[in-house]
Amino acid sequence: MPRPTKRRVPAGRVTAKGTRPDNYKPDTKTHTGFDVQDPSPIWVPILLFSLLGLGVALIIVNYLGVIWDTSNVVLLGGLGLILAGIITATQYR
Repeated sequence: MPRPTKRRVPAGRVTAKGTRPDNYKPDTKTHTGFDVQDPSPIWVPILLFSLLGLGVALIIVNYLGVIWDTSNVVLLGGLGLILAGIITATQYR
């Protein structure tokens, strides 16, 4: 059985440059297609850097053993504070 020959299609644009479909309606809410949200309140970055700073400080104090003997619980608490700071950073707009 002979194979059907492929039809050659010229390369390039399907529609002329600068044309739009007839049913095109621009999005009136946003310019980029994403929902525009209000900026974060001022307490979000303050909380973010406070959590990160406290976590690092807790790990350093635990490492030096200045206040109490070194403990894995204190180390995990510091890592938890750093993780909470990172999670807060994902909510910053």
